[in-house]
Amino acid sequence: MRPLSTYRIALLLICILSVSLTACSGPQATAGMIQIEIVADDISHAISIPHGSTVQQALEIAGIQLDTLDQVDPPGYTLLTDGASVTVTRITERFEIEEIVIPFDRQTIKNEDLPEGETRLLQPGVNGLQEITYRILEEEGVEISRSPVKNVIIHEPEPEIIMIGLQAAYTPLPIDGRLVYVSGGNAWLIQGNTGNRQPLVLTGDLDGRIARLSSDGNWFLFTRHADEDEDDINTLWAISTTDRDAEPKDLRAKNIIHFADWIPSSVSLAVVYSSVEPSPAPPGWQAYNNLIRIPLSTSGRALREESIIEANAGGQYGWWGTAFFWGSDSNHLAFARADSVGLVDLDRGEFDPIRELAPYQTLSDWAWVPGLAWGHDDRTIYYVDHGDPIGLESPSASPVFDLVAHTGIGGLTLPLSNRAGMFAYPSVSPIIEMPNGEIFYQVAFFQAISPLESDDSNYRLMIMDRDGSNLRILFPPPGEPGLEPQQVQIAWSPGADRLAILYRGDLWIVDVANGIGQRVTSDGQMLNYDWKP
Repeated sequence: MRPLSTYRIALLLICILSVSLTACSGPQATAGMIQIEIVADDISHAISIPHGSTVQQALEIAGIQLDTLDQVDPPGYTLLTDGASVTVTRITERFEIEEIVIPFDRQTIKNEDLPEGETRLLQPGVNGLQEITYRILEEEGVEISRSPVKNVIIHEPEPEIIMIGLQAAYTPLPIDGRLVYVSGGNAWLIQGNTGNRQPLVLTGDLDGRIARLSSDGNWFLFTRHADEDEDDINTLWAISTTDRDAEPKDLRAKNIIHFADWIPSSVSLAVVYSSVEPSPAPPGWQAYNNLIRIPLSTSGRALREESIIEANAGGQYGWWGTAFFWGSDSNHLAFARADSVGLVDLDRGEFDPIRELAPYQTLSDWAWVPGLAWGHDDRTIYYVDHGDPIGLESPSASPVFDLVAHTGIGGLTLPLSNRAGMFAYPSVSPIIEMPNGEIFYQVAFFQAISPLESDDSNYRLMIMDRDGSNLRILFPPPGEPGLEPQQVQIAWSPGADRLAILYRGDLWIVDVANGIGQRVTSDGQMLNYDWKP
């Protein structure tokens, strides 16, 4: 074998040395890596990542953990390029509870048993306490948002209640029987004279829709607003007027708008009522036009109720409801609704109209229902009749409303006062026996001052004999404002010598002989009343 030349040996040694040096050198950047910067927690991190990496992958390579609320710019799905910068913003969450004092309200109750101007503290006010929990977000230690996430009332505030005296210096009027009135959500009983008043119900929630004394005056029937958390309109209650320690009795009836009354001359204590279904649309109810009887125990406890008339359409405008009126006993019941008046057949549970009416077109969310009253013979019915048109208007738009008397089933209809007005509301006095033995009674009603605009007109209190004779204005005197239209009936005294009416928001008593009226209350919050022996 021929030995290698010196030149070839030298070349071989150079190659071996070159390979050795390459193997000993450190790692070198390649075309597959890029350099980026990550700023997190106020620290800048320069790292190399594979080409095509996303922000999220870069954070994982750098070992930077993200909390749920942390924000990254650009977003985690973004592909990075050489020299890119990524910023991590730390967002922290904490909760803070703040206690807030709820100031108490101040309420006043007007009391006519206290001298005018005198005040009494019935209940001291107590502030309430409320806890509000806030969710607070902070960006790098700086608050960026604060929002309430929980609201808890630790205890409700209790109002301060002050009673204010309104007892005016009126001359007390003698009162026969019992006079009960509802004012400012409370019921009061007057006996002996108008200066002698005692509270019957002081709950402040009587709505005044029903306020009826029993025939003997020993029981009072009334309605109360339903609790705020209920969908009902009101509830029906009764209380004894003879027991000073009596508590109201819940009759377990509700949603009563037009009618509830004691059954007259009944062997046992009993109530009849008609109900409605509450509705969110005006007027706030849909009438059932029904009749339900509730017998009561001697202590006033409601027994099992029974239906007399089932729910029905109630004729035209039946959604508004039907009004009912007792005669002298439990066998005579009349009805009035927008399209008719008549008698109720209690045995068959049916309506027997004696007069069909053209329903008045109110062009609003209420319906007109005629006022009605029984004569003492239980054959005569006084009611407001919707008269014929006086021009080219339709019968439903006629502005004429007459007070008439209908005698007997199929009998005569006698005009008593033409153009009395839609809110005439006749009321028959107790029987007066004349010296010659003749039975005599009078009829009081309201007369519209503007008869052809009686829906907006004020009224005068009128009185006449039962046949329409001796008609005269009773109250208010000339020059005084008239009475506002009202659906509260006139209440006669048991002796038929005085009338109780609502005037300027207060209860007034008017002398039948001379028309002199005297104000009985002065709080301007009168709602309803009744007067019985």
